[in-house]
This record gives sequence, C-alpha cells and structure tokens, in this order.
Amino acid sequence: MSDLLHILRREFVYLWYYFDLQLRQIFWYWVLGIAIGSFISVFFKDGIHGLFRRMQGKAWGIFGIVPACLLGIASPLCMYGTIPIAASFSRQGMRHDWLAAFMMASVLLNPQLIVYSAALGTAALTVRIVSCFLCGCAAGLLIHLFYRDRAFFDFSGFEERESHDTHPNLLIRYLLNVWRNVRATGPYFLAGILLSALFQRYVPQRAMTALFGGSEAWGVLMAATVGVPLYACGGGTIPLLKEWLWEGMSLGSAAAFMLTGPATKITNLGALKIVLGIRRFLLYIAFVMVFALLTGLTVNLIL
Repeated sequence: MSDLLHILRREFVYLWYYFDLQLRQIFWYWVLGIAIGSFISVFFKDGIHGLFRRMQGKAWGIFGIVPACLLGIASPLCMYGTIPIAASFSRQGMRHDWLAAFMMASVLLNPQLIVYSAALGTAALTVRIVSCFLCGCAAGLLIHLFYRDRAFFDFSGFEERESHDTHPNLLIRYLLNVWRNVRATGPYFLAGILLSALFQRYVPQRAMTALFGGSEAWGVLMAATVGVPLYACGGGTIPLLKEWLWEGMSLGSAAAFMLTGPATKITNLGALKIVLGIRRFLLYIAFVMVFALLTGLTVNLIL
C-alpha cells in the first residue's frame, strides 16, 4: 500500500510539474486573447459587420472574397453568432461567394485565437493566419465557380441575434464580455493543459514524431483526422499543439490540425448542417479535409 501511495505521489508531482510549466508558458496568451477579443467584440464588432454590409452593391466581382475573408477573420463571433449575421446579409442581397468566404474565415480564425496562437511561435502563427485566409478565399472561389447562378446557403428561419453587449456603462459591458469569455474557454483551456501534461509524461517523443513528424502525407492526414474529434475550443488546443510541436510534430501536420479542428467542431457542424443541407454539408466536409491535407503537404514542402 505504501509503495502504491509513493508511486501515485510521484506521478502527481511529475504531472503537476508539467501542468505548471505549460500553464506558465500559455496563461498570459490566454489572458491577452480574452482581453483583446472582448475589446473587439464590444467596441468594434458592429463596425466590422458594417464594413461587410457596405460591400454590397460594389462592383468587385470575385475579388470581393478577399475583403470578405479579412473581415471574417476580424469578426469575433463564433459560427452560431455568424450565421444569423450572414442570414441578414443574404436577405439584403449579399453575394453567396462573398458570404462563403466571410463565414469560412470566421469559423477558422478570430482575433482572440490569433493571440492564443502566438504562443506556438511566429512560424506556426503565420502559417495559421495565411492558411485560414486562403481557405476562406478557396471556399468563396468554389461557390463562385459552381453556384454562380443559384443560392448555396438556406438561411430561412435564422434571425439576427440580440447582442449581449448592451449595458449602458462601457466598462461594465466590457467586463461582462470578458467574464463570458472566461467561462466559455476556461475549462477547455485547463483541460488542454492537463492533456498536454499527460502527453508529456506518458507518450514517448518518438511516438509523436512517428505519428505527426516528417513531411509524409501520413502524418498530415493523421493530424487532419485527429483534429475532427479532438477540437472543442481554440484555447484548449493551443497547449496540445505547443507540446506536439515540441515533441516532433511537423508544421504541416499542425497546419492541417488547425484547419480541420475549428472547421469540424461539433457545434459549428450543427449550425452549418442547418444552412447547407446534407449534400452541400458533405461537400463542405470533403473540401475542408482536402484543403487541410494539401495545405499540410505544401507547408512541409516549403518549410
């Protein structure tokens, strides 16, 4: 019995060491991400969506997908918040290729997640921003090519939600938004650090290198596949990615994970299934997986 307690105590000490180490490395990125994300949500969200609304009627053609992607990345809303906004844009006559670019970029990245991802290093952050932008552009381009004369989305039944940020005092409004972000992301953030500590303690480095390392298609495909069930919250996956990259995960595999994860997060899929229908929903899944695989292979080839 005493030997068992000694082993358990020793393992707890090891796990706490890894947990504390990861927490110290990631914590301030999480805090800064929430602070900046809430600030944009409270003070700039309406302006960002207003800019997108004012694009309507401009003779930009297919090139409108570029600002649509940039505004989608700048938007702080999750997919369930983005779809009602997109529904209102659609009712006002917004082109569906621009909407596809906006929504795709929005589901993949936001200002808060950009700050979180800075913890992964400059190279990983750059790859994430560029790949998410290009994925949004690719989605818009495909809708333009194959759905030019017909609607791709069905927004019937979606109404724009009332904003939570309505308190007359701006400081209180901001603090309430920060608190909602802490409650929404905090448990996943801590769970991600715990999982990374478990990986660091019990999964050999050579196993991670064999699974996700190198430039082979297998590692990229595995990372893209793992991103589907494992991704629950952007903040929660940053500790895992940081640990995996340190253990030998290739940057291309990380890029694939960072694309398929948010694109196939279960809450996002539930919302998208409603507005796409089963056939276009399956096309969406195929597009995400193929784009993630090609992106991962390209990143490994270049870097």
